[in-house]
Amino acid sequence: MVPQEVFERHAAAYDNWYVEHRKVYRAECERIRQGLPAPDARTVEVGVGSGRFAVPLGIPLGIEPSVSLGRMARQRGVEVIRGVGEWLPLKDGSCSSVLMVTVICFFDDMARAFAEAYRVLVPGGVLVAGFLERGGTVIQAYLHGDVEHRFLSQGKFHSSGEVRMLLRDVGFDIRSAETENDFCVIVAEKNKA
Repeated sequence: MVPQEVFERHAAAYDNWYVEHRKVYRAECERIRQGLPAPDARTVEVGVGSGRFAVPLGIPLGIEPSVSLGRMARQRGVEVIRGVGEWLPLKDGSCSSVLMVTVICFFDDMARAFAEAYRVLVPGGVLVAGFLERGGTVIQAYLHGDVEHRFLSQGKFHSSGEVRMLLRDVGFDIRSAETENDFCVIVAEKNKA
């Protein structure tokens, strides 16, 4: 089953995770808020899902391949365009900032998705990526078969070092990279030249 099918079939379970794990969700949201420039009309979340991050952070636009999750985000007030990170349906230099939360593990080509984010950002624009680190306890427990997880089973997990290297390869400057409780937040800036 490809990732999109899992999210289509189990959208309610995905969205319910944020209710069941409210404390973790709020902590992740706050960490992202600290690295994300104040959202404006040109801020976009790639892999917006059900809108659980876009809404409290004030992000007006989301890109999402799942019809079911996109519908939930729309019901929460986010404008959703159907698409994937590797082929963003946005014009060059049209975004002030891009957010990617718990989505990079589902990209078919993470380097391509980062290149697309770079393309759509204005010079000096910021990409904020939040993700579960491959070396963290949650992912290690899953990888060693200690827990089953319908969503994690669709992902390919990365270390913060791998992600930083790919971002640099695309042309981003890394402003910060911090991991807390297995959740890494990287803030990267498109060069201003």
